[in-house]
Amino acid sequence: MAVQADAAVSPAQSIPGNVFLVGLMGAGKSSVGRLLAKRLDKAFVDCDHELERRTGVSIPVIFDIEGEDGFRARETALIEELTARDGIVLATGGGAVLDARNRALLAGRGRVVYLRAAVDELWRRTRHDKHRPLLQTPDPRARLAELLTTRDPLYQEVAHVVVDTGSQGLPALADRIVERLQEHARMDACKP
Repeated sequence: MAVQADAAVSPAQSIPGNVFLVGLMGAGKSSVGRLLAKRLDKAFVDCDHELERRTGVSIPVIFDIEGEDGFRARETALIEELTARDGIVLATGGGAVLDARNRALLAGRGRVVYLRAAVDELWRRTRHDKHRPLLQTPDPRARLAELLTTRDPLYQEVAHVVVDTGSQGLPALADRIVERLQEHARMDACKP
């Protein structure tokens, strides 16, 4: 009697639990997150959009009324709630990693993917977006460079996987993320 080979394991089966996307604004967290969630058969949640939905106002309005500190407090409370769910792909805000509690929640409750992009690519993607409060400065490109310098070590610290976004299309990027997550899951399975 012949023994049948195991059927191929789907991405959804090989990557259980949550996937959290971190990276600077314009890195592609929301865009690729939606596609990634479909491929992994998980629910997609965009932290900033969820915050806007719950408050009934845009992120820039929250910044105007409560300042960055007020926004960050709301963001941390939401991250605590959202990371407690199971089976989601979560696109975090670019500054979510600034709070050590957020980094601990993200790293402890799922697999964290740092979507890394060069400043020029980030600038190209965000330069016409007027809904980015931190870029409403005389030199937004320089501000992006400053943010990347400050945040990159924090993204690196929390990430289980780092994926350079570059100029590839979303399907190719989603495929690369799935591959890297599967590699990470295999390495985790081999640990004693």
